[in-house]
Amino acid sequence: MESLRELKPGMVWSYFEKICKIPRPSRKEEKIGAWLMEFAREHQLEARQDEAGNILIIKPATAGKEQVPTVVLQSHMDMVCEKNSDVQHDFDKDPIEPYIDGEWVKAKGTTLGADDGIGMAAALAVLTSEDIQHGPVECLFTVDEETGLSGAFALKSGFFKGRILLNLDSEDEGEIFIGCAGGIDTVVRLPYENESTPGGQFAVRVTLKGLQGGHSGDDINKGRGNAIKILNRFLWDMNEKYGISVAFFEGGNLRNAIAREAAAVITFDEKLKENIRIDFNVYAAEMERVWKLTEPGLKMELESADLPAKVLTAGATEALLNSLYACPHGVFSMSYRMPGMVETSTNLAAIRFTEDNVILITTSQRSDIDSEKLNIAHMVASVFRMAGASVEHGEGYPGWLPNPDSAILKAAVDSYKRLFGKVPVVRSIHAGLECGLFLEKYPGMDMISFGPTLRGVHSPDEKINIETVEKWWKHLVDILETL
Repeated sequence: MESLRELKPGMVWSYFEKICKIPRPSRKEEKIGAWLMEFAREHQLEARQDEAGNILIIKPATAGKEQVPTVVLQSHMDMVCEKNSDVQHDFDKDPIEPYIDGEWVKAKGTTLGADDGIGMAAALAVLTSEDIQHGPVECLFTVDEETGLSGAFALKSGFFKGRILLNLDSEDEGEIFIGCAGGIDTVVRLPYENESTPGGQFAVRVTLKGLQGGHSGDDINKGRGNAIKILNRFLWDMNEKYGISVAFFEGGNLRNAIAREAAAVITFDEKLKENIRIDFNVYAAEMERVWKLTEPGLKMELESADLPAKVLTAGATEALLNSLYACPHGVFSMSYRMPGMVETSTNLAAIRFTEDNVILITTSQRSDIDSEKLNIAHMVASVFRMAGASVEHGEGYPGWLPNPDSAILKAAVDSYKRLFGKVPVVRSIHAGLECGLFLEKYPGMDMISFGPTLRGVHSPDEKINIETVEKWWKHLVDILETL
């Protein structure tokens, strides 16, 4: 079976396959936006697009359902663009290549974009279906959910009419989400001095790859390794033991993804070649042992490299390695209000050397509690300020406070019990959803978030479970038909 449209429900998978062919990186949603507007014209549906690029497509109620409250089906257009280092793929031009692997749909060496392409596909299937009985439906497609929520931020009051919203951007079938964490970005600019590489030096390139990575919110408590932290620990050890110089350090990519790969070029006295090789072998073996259960694909390599013309000074090397070592990463605290859920976390996301002698370090923080979100962000800032860096915090976005008395939640729970004979899990999610921003623009909005099962989101390991798409679709349709 090669075509996704042969899967069930056929209409949903057919639209998802079409969406995969359209490039849609965050902040570059022009092509998918144009396609959605053309879709509306082809199906004679009312549609409009705001200045930010958000799109609303409206479908009238079916006969006899005109008095049912309007329901907003919401998903986002953009996708996280991550690929394996050995894969040639231009996300601005090339289509995603999905394929079926047993009970999952995956992509060839890249993120799949089921986050949130499958939500878009389900909304489009509702818009074109002729056999679903429903009240008025407004399908809201937002831009730039993954990097800044700028579409939701720019949304103006009155763009849509509905006061019941179904967010189609969750990743665990059988779970209904009624709250989410707020978040903020903390971007570090660490200036550095370099010098000509002294004589008698030897250079090696150290790489770390094979980690799972994943979503910096939903996967932060799953014991996954951070490539930057693991590699930096080795460099710090070597600097303490021998005194090394760093010429290059790069790792991670997006603020909302756990760093999967990292690489560094270091130099040291040529007489230390054998010592450092032995120490590396010991360290690599230890990391494989430490991460055996959660990161079985971890792989470290050390190879000789061309001697760089310049390296960081001893002081700059110390400042970089010490601050990265001290920078917190991972779960900071667990929730007491909702046992088993992360309350506050931070992600050391990426490091890059720029051309103007600045090391750019990207981090992000999340929490259910706004003051704790700021607390962990300030903690990260203080670490890097001690190293002489300048630090900027992003605007941030609010959390979504759970409403256990929600009417749409009750309808969704009753629907699930009737369809599948069991009670769904109701909880908050430690990830950013646009719902918090919708509440600011539309006070009193009644919302839930639900979706099929996705794994490896925000990484090239992203995959979507085929069976759960059908269950989720049946649940969505039943909610619309029974409201």
